[in-house]
Amino acid sequence: MIREDELSQGPWAAQRLEVGAVGSLSTLAGMREEWAALLDASDAGPFNAWEWVYPWCRRIATGRRPLVLTARDAAGTLVGLMPLGVEYLGVTGVPVRRLSFLGETHVGSDYLDVVARRGREREVAEAFARMLHALRDEWDVLDLSDLREDSPTVDVLRRTFARQDVRVAPRYVCPYDTLTPGEPFDAFLKRTGRRDNFLRRRKWLEKQEGYRIERTDAPGELAAPLTDFFRLHSARWAADGGSQGIKGSGVEAFHRDATQFLAERGRLRLYTMKVGGKAVASVYGILHRDTFVYFQSGYDPAWRNRSVGLVLVGETFRDALDAGLTEYDFLRGTETYKSDWVSKQRRTVSVRVHAGTWEGRWFSQSESLARTLRDAAKAAMPDTLVEKVRRFRRRRAAVH
Repeated sequence: MIREDELSQGPWAAQRLEVGAVGSLSTLAGMREEWAALLDASDAGPFNAWEWVYPWCRRIATGRRPLVLTARDAAGTLVGLMPLGVEYLGVTGVPVRRLSFLGETHVGSDYLDVVARRGREREVAEAFARMLHALRDEWDVLDLSDLREDSPTVDVLRRTFARQDVRVAPRYVCPYDTLTPGEPFDAFLKRTGRRDNFLRRRKWLEKQEGYRIERTDAPGELAAPLTDFFRLHSARWAADGGSQGIKGSGVEAFHRDATQFLAERGRLRLYTMKVGGKAVASVYGILHRDTFVYFQSGYDPAWRNRSVGLVLVGETFRDALDAGLTEYDFLRGTETYKSDWVSKQRRTVSVRVHAGTWEGRWFSQSESLARTLRDAAKAAMPDTLVEKVRRFRRRRAAVH
């Protein structure tokens, strides 16, 4: 498909930024420090980190070849990355060459995007878009999912490619809120819809023998709390047919790698609530600059009526305030419990670009037809049957 040497040739190489590419996992493995320095100097989201992308390539998408576009200034400093991957799809026998973000599937990665040094986002996105446009005969579909709707990358792709070749569609609503450093936790609670219930449930739990909350963030101490998290997360979703967020041994292996890498950077927060020496609730969080990112959670269904999940989430807010963080992000999903804690929302979108080949258009048409048929089938089914189908699919996916 696209060779690394091809990417350093041609008229686009003479632009102010030199665009290249990394096309092997072994080369990607050696980029950690440079990648981390760029992420720290950018406004890119947490799931664009090397510590997330690299284990995803190793554990989730083993058949997908990395194609990470890089942008360097005249001094050779890395000022931009676009973490893409190449896969070949067979749609009713038609081979389709698809480019997409690394980290896009199986692990719930929100805010994927170009990673650019702060203040140079549009410049870097334009350099990458020119490259992709120049090489559009080498791919059929560019699928970029879960960008923030206000990302400059979206506008740059619209402008670089003919308007009819770009499709932007809504993805998820992500509830979040800003925090006031130094604000007492009790003052924060008064602004939420959970204050009274939280205080009542916490008071009861505090009277139980062996009640405590442990925070784990050291790389050498993750094995036990992570095992507790997987167990509690699975138990919480068992009655609903299994988790959509963490399913299968490959995804668990990914999270064991990713949490280790994140902990080495001081960016992991695992919270475990224990009563009588037994873990009853868990929260898996990520610290990203001044933001606490609530990624996943779990609890023992036998303790549901004691609101152990509610109390533990509240304690993560307390910890974020004590740490002087300025934002708490629940990521995708509009579950009621999130709106009881936070009041703001941001949205994500997906962008599809057709290179102009008939294979790419066939791919989109086939997807559209399949979606229409699924929607028609769902509309004809009773709600209870639809939910049973969803649970069956979750159980089947967990087995495989």
